[in-house]
Amino acid sequence: MSVGSRRLAAIMFTDMVGFSALAERDEALALRLLEEHRAILRPLFEQHSGREIKSMADGFLVEFASAVEAVRCAQRIQGDLAARNLATAPPIAIRIGIHVGDIIAHGDDVLGDGVNVAARIEKLADSGGICLSEDAYRQVRGKVEAEFESLGRPPLKNIEASIEVFRLSTTGKPHVPGPRADARRSVAVLPFANLSPDPENEYFSDGLTEDILTQLSRISELKVISRTSVMQYKGTTKNLRTIGHELGASTVLEGSVRRAGNQIRISAQLIDAAADEHLWAQTYDRSLDDIFAVQSDVAEQIAQALKARIAPEEEERLRRKPTANLVAYQLFLRARYLAGRRTLEGLQKAIECYEEALALDPQFAAAHAGVADAYVFLSLLEFVPPREAFPRAKAAAERALAIDPALAEAHASLGLVRFQFDWDWVGSETELRRAIDLNSNYAPGHHFYADLLKATGRFDEALEQIRIAQSLDPLSLVLNSGVGHVLYLSRRYDEAIAAYRHTLELDPNFLQARLWFGRPYLQKGMFAEAIAELREAVALSGGSTISLAVLGHVLASAGQRDEALGLLEQLRERAKEQYVPSYWIGLIYVGLGEKDQAVDWLERAREERSAWLAWVNVEPRFDSLRGEPRFQELARKIGF
Repeated sequence: MSVGSRRLAAIMFTDMVGFSALAERDEALALRLLEEHRAILRPLFEQHSGREIKSMADGFLVEFASAVEAVRCAQRIQGDLAARNLATAPPIAIRIGIHVGDIIAHGDDVLGDGVNVAARIEKLADSGGICLSEDAYRQVRGKVEAEFESLGRPPLKNIEASIEVFRLSTTGKPHVPGPRADARRSVAVLPFANLSPDPENEYFSDGLTEDILTQLSRISELKVISRTSVMQYKGTTKNLRTIGHELGASTVLEGSVRRAGNQIRISAQLIDAAADEHLWAQTYDRSLDDIFAVQSDVAEQIAQALKARIAPEEEERLRRKPTANLVAYQLFLRARYLAGRRTLEGLQKAIECYEEALALDPQFAAAHAGVADAYVFLSLLEFVPPREAFPRAKAAAERALAIDPALAEAHASLGLVRFQFDWDWVGSETELRRAIDLNSNYAPGHHFYADLLKATGRFDEALEQIRIAQSLDPLSLVLNSGVGHVLYLSRRYDEAIAAYRHTLELDPNFLQARLWFGRPYLQKGMFAEAIAELREAVALSGGSTISLAVLGHVLASAGQRDEALGLLEQLRERAKEQYVPSYWIGLIYVGLGEKDQAVDWLERAREERSAWLAWVNVEPRFDSLRGEPRFQELARKIGF
């Protein structure tokens, strides 16, 4: 072989942790894990423009033209392996070292100090970790989303030069970007006032508000407050400085819409909330045919006013029409308006409107995603059994993505189905991370990902994600109580109580917070407080199935068996006339200490594909069952 030219390159070395020892104990298993690890890594090298130079027993030598791509590839590798290890044992762990330096071509191989340094640095990485030389660090600093920790200048075998080594402090965790925006670039889109003569056009003005918000959220250099929070200011008399402060937004977009037949007038103005200064204003007198062009122009003008760069792919999405059929679009707006009520009637009517829109335009991806969301909530709110709703949600989300693979909302819905119905932890994480990558402003994406993380015991990551969602939707009662859920599952009961109390300060009648408030009280043995909260939940809900079941569980745990048995009988009678999830019957039996009955009903819940079972492995209320072989088998069937 002849020696070729010298060039500068980013070199990655990888190595499986513990492979040699495993091969001595179980050669067949070691070879199987080796092949699986190769199947995971090789496609990622290609996706990040890496060239595999050679595989070396249980590792790889890979060349990249860019240190940034090498580090992003390494982050993705460690994230995908971490996700794989959640669902599959034994785990696969690797170390990665990256260096930028001179290499010399030698046939198909490469030689030189660049290769030798990368190999030595890899040995310094933790299991599941990534280490960089100072040369690589200088090229990626500020260009990748990671924090770095200096390891100083450790001695490197057979390397004379003194080299500072850096470790990624976030390695071993899936890499998920959060909203990228400084304070100046945070925007709240207040509900546009409906100035149309017909009050029925309220759905149209609300829909326009949400569509402009959605367009803005696709610009990654903006932080955009979510719909749930901004809609609470509909018809408000609060001044903009107060609104900006409450929402954590430095700028506010407000406006109005007047519609008469096919003609619309849209007025919008962007205001610096703190200074009460106009940054931009425009009035559009257009026909309805131009509605999408107006939305795109508003988003682009706001980005320009805030000096936010719009990436080429973001600009392309801003200018893309969701549908060419205006009747279908108006049906879509009405459907979304109805679905937002989160009632059985509202969700059913929303699905009808979505389907009417799709009959006019089968390629309307956002309408397919709307159908998916509606069916998801029909199941999560327990209006219909999971086996009826979730498969329809999955089919609609997959149809949406077949039309538009970059639709973040559809990836999030599909990720939720894979999490709470399929119990496919790895597949769910892939979809939810993709949703966040596509739109870091999409609060439900962060929320659903937090749900997955806490279900799999990754509580610190879950808390980080729910906090990101909360920053995007600060007045969302669901997200505020969601913080409490993460803290409860991680057994930080006092902090969970504080989080639920904060939610109830926002709205004392928020049922979900009342329901879940009882759980940390119960785990602390504060039965009177738990029962008081749950009696309030029963009253607020008018005796809903979930409130009666949770109250029954707490009463039974507190030794008040007679009342608990009465509630159990009430639910079993109700089940003769409507859907009563078996999960809630099983929960009361847990409180009663009747373990066989409890597992029987939880097994029925598994057959029903109850979404609540996704948390079975971390739910403190099931601690009394963890030593039971049948419960352990149930958890195994679910995928833990």
